[in-house]
Amino acid sequence: MEYDIRLSLSHTYHLPAGNGRHVVRVVPRALGQRQQLKLSMLTITPSPSEQFDSVDFFGNQTTTFVHADVHSKMVISMACRVAVQAPAPLLDFPLDAAQLAVELADLREMGPLSPTHFLGPSPRLAANSEISAFAHSIRRDAESVADTVVRLGEALHALMTFDPTATTVDTNPVDAFIQKRGVCQDYSHIMILALRSLGIPAGYVSGYLRTLPPKGGTRLEGADAMHAWVKAWCGAALGWVEYDPTNRCVVGTDHIVVGYGRDYADVSPDIGHLRSAGNQTTVQSVDVKVVT
Repeated sequence: MEYDIRLSLSHTYHLPAGNGRHVVRVVPRALGQRQQLKLSMLTITPSPSEQFDSVDFFGNQTTTFVHADVHSKMVISMACRVAVQAPAPLLDFPLDAAQLAVELADLREMGPLSPTHFLGPSPRLAANSEISAFAHSIRRDAESVADTVVRLGEALHALMTFDPTATTVDTNPVDAFIQKRGVCQDYSHIMILALRSLGIPAGYVSGYLRTLPPKGGTRLEGADAMHAWVKAWCGAALGWVEYDPTNRCVVGTDHIVVGYGRDYADVSPDIGHLRSAGNQTTVQSVDVKVVT
C-alpha cells in the first residue's frame, strides 16, 4: 500500500513570540521492507534562522529549528510518500509471563530496541495501582504473552469511550482511565502502563492512520490527526508486536509509523520553548491518501 501524507501544524500566538527553539518529529520512519519512505518535504514558516536534521536515541527522524525573530504565527508543513507492506501474521508463540521474565533477566543489550527501556517508569508514565489491578484482572494464567497483549487491548477498548473533548495532550492517563474517556494518546498510555505492570515491556508509537469515510459519505481532506498505538515485546522469538487499542486491532497496512518511544514525551510531534506572553492556539490537520 502506498500513501501520500500531508500534515499542517500551526501555532498562533496571542502576543508575538521570539527566541523559539523546536524539535519536530512528523516524518515517517524508514523501516526496511515494512515501511519505505520514498520522498518527504518539511517546510517551516516563517523560515528558521537555524535548522538541522538528526536521529534521536530511538532512531526517530528529528528536525530542530530556531526562530530568533519575533513572529505571530508558526506553521509546520510536511508532505511525503510512503509505502507500507503487510506485516507477517501474528503467530502465537507459547511463551508465558514467567518465561518472558527469564528472557528479560538474561538480556544484556541496551541499544534503542532493548526491551529494558520499556519496563519501568518513563517521562509521562508512573505505575498506578488501579491500572495494574485492571491488567491483572484481564490476564489468564499460563496464556501466551501475545494473547495477553491482544486480550488487554480488547478489554481496554471495551472499557473506554472515545471522546476528543474529555482530555488534552497534558492529561494524566490515570485521570482518563478513571473517567473511562479519552483519545488515542490516552488509550495508548493506559495500555502501556497496564502491560508494564504485568512485566511486559511496552512503548508508544506515533504515526498516521488511514481512515475511511463514513458509509455513503466522502473523504474529507485534512480532517484527520496524528495517531498513536502501542508496541509490546513478546519475547525473543516473536519480538515486538504493535496493537492499536483505540481501534481494537493488531497494526496493519493502515498504520504508518513516525516514531517509537517510551511514551508521548519521546515522540511529541513538536516540542520546544519560546519567549512570549498570553496563550496560543494550535491547529493540526492530516490527510492520508491512498496512491496504490
